[in-house]
Amino acid sequence: MYVVTVDFHIHPDQMDTFMPSMLANAKASLELEKNCLQFDVCVATGDANHVYLYEIYRSKEDFDTHLKMPHFLDFNAKSAGQVASKNVHTFHRMLA
Repeated sequence: MYVVTVDFHIHPDQMDTFMPSMLANAKASLELEKNCLQFDVCVATGDANHVYLYEIYRSKEDFDTHLKMPHFLDFNAKSAGQVASKNVHTFHRMLA
């Protein structure tokens, strides 16, 4: 499994616009991408402008496909000016 985490800090005045498009992107990813297995959108306790994503794909290639999907491209274009910072990390999930 291929795990992607994204750590966003959103400009405070942009959160009301960012979150609906973020949630729509997560929903579309789960519904339209059969190899997107999990897409959690989390907001930090005590910091409403800190958003954390936890995504699981079957493979890196499936994540690469996600980056080309219309719903992701739309979200990415819309959110560009709303994001103060963004850090992406990838992992390989180890199963016991």
